Amino acid sequence: QVQLVDTGGGLVQAGGSLRLSCAASGRTSSTYTMGWFRQPPGKEREFVAAIRWTAGSTFYADSVKGRFTISRDNAKNTVYLQMNTLKPEDTAVYYCALDRRMYMDYSSKTEYEYWGQGTQVTVSS
Repeated sequence: QVQLVDTGGGLVQAGGSLRLSCAASGRTSSTYTMGWFRQPPGKEREFVAAIRWTAGSTFYADSVKGRFTISRDNAKNTVYLQMNTLKPEDTAVYYCALDRRMYMDYSSKTEYEYWGQGTQVTVSS
């Protein structure tokens, strides 16, 4: 089993920044993928960013490219999402996710085995 705890959400004005963290514990492996998804009010959960743990390869949704950065701390088994130049349309509950396969569709929410509890991000205009 793997446990994910995501933190760092809050209320911020448009143009501001937040950093989300997701700590993984339990039976992680050395080759896995971690991702961030978000679910805006009344909408479906959507892909934001992902990172292949071993290679460090990163991937982003077009809507956040250039504003958000995903990174990892190997020693802490933690992934971060640095969010800059936030917009009101970034308002959502943000979830981290983990799958213990290296090669899977990182942008598909149905591919991930484990999920964090979610953290609310609210961007005011």
